[in-house]
Amino acid sequence: MIFIPPLSLYIHIPWCLKKCPYCDFNAYTLKNHDSQINYIQHLIQDLKNDVSIIKKRTIKTIFIGGGTPSILNNYLIKYLIQKIKTIVSIKKNTEITIEVNPENITIEKILKYQESGINRISFGIQTFNNKLLKLIGRNHTSKKIIILLNEIKKNIKINFNIDLIYGLPEQTLKNCLSDLEQAILINPNHISWYQLNIEKNTVFYYQKPNLPKDSIIWNMYNQGNSLLLQSQYQRYEISSYCKHNQFCFHNLNYWKFGDYIGIGCGSHSKITQKNGKIIRIIKKKRIYDYCNIRKIYIEKKYQIINQDKPFEYFMNIFRLFQPIQKKYFYLYTNLKIKYIKKNIKKAILKGYILKNNKYWKISKKGKNYLNNLLELFIII
Repeated sequence: MIFIPPLSLYIHIPWCLKKCPYCDFNAYTLKNHDSQINYIQHLIQDLKNDVSIIKKRTIKTIFIGGGTPSILNNYLIKYLIQKIKTIVSIKKNTEITIEVNPENITIEKILKYQESGINRISFGIQTFNNKLLKLIGRNHTSKKIIILLNEIKKNIKINFNIDLIYGLPEQTLKNCLSDLEQAILINPNHISWYQLNIEKNTVFYYQKPNLPKDSIIWNMYNQGNSLLLQSQYQRYEISSYCKHNQFCFHNLNYWKFGDYIGIGCGSHSKITQKNGKIIRIIKKKRIYDYCNIRKIYIEKKYQIINQDKPFEYFMNIFRLFQPIQKKYFYLYTNLKIKYIKKNIKKAILKGYILKNNKYWKISKKGKNYLNNLLELFIII
């Protein structure tokens, strides 16, 4: 019998007040309110179309990302969630996350989110340093967001995450550690802490910022990680730390190679079928193409071939810090372990993976040279 992984739902909201110079996500500047209403109707139809793909499976987590979802009017978020519940089955007490920008979020808005069923907020703060905020194109101030987060901690019972970036233009080691110290002082259940990567099709790619030296970024990483661990945060993924097992269960499903359906322009889906085949779906990227009168949203649909499955599986699951039970490789890929026996042997010989009969565990060297490790699973 074929194992069917848990299923998550991702909803893409493509608008921002303005696009940040480091952002390569599928996002656009919002120009009028009417486009919001039209887009929400297409999201609902998109999900209805996808019911034939996911059949009667239950949604385990929902993530509303972007772009900047908090740019939408509250009633549209509520309306969208209500409609989703009439289209698909949703697990009771499912994690429902929304990403928010400190520029357009208030206590009142968060209370409205709670009324809609949202139980987790992810704040895109990036840094608490006002000078650095300006350099990366953010308009909120450190003082405003600190007051807001402390008020939430005091008055609202809701799970929330703080997003921070290190390796920012002109950021010093002291700046980096100060950001983490401030976040730790606020004491959220979850902190996502990423290194800035300069991606193509961003302003920073064409107008090179003054980035810290590699040696300084390495010190940021080492000292920042130690600070978070000393502050009782559990590192469960390369860039994710939490307390009291308050993981981001939506992202955890991605990293475990679970299934997910994506609705919205440029969104992706991965669906395991009853015959064991794994299907990927990509939706139309541009808003104009997505919001089409024919209500056809799929740009591309294809099957993941067997030789690509090991790389895709390990690319996700090797991000986690927990041991990887060997049996799950077969369950999630429908491939026997002997298919990757030689690749695993090479990884062990290079010191990337620790040898064990029941599970695979990445060594410290393996985490530091993750790309080298993953290359071993590219099967030609």
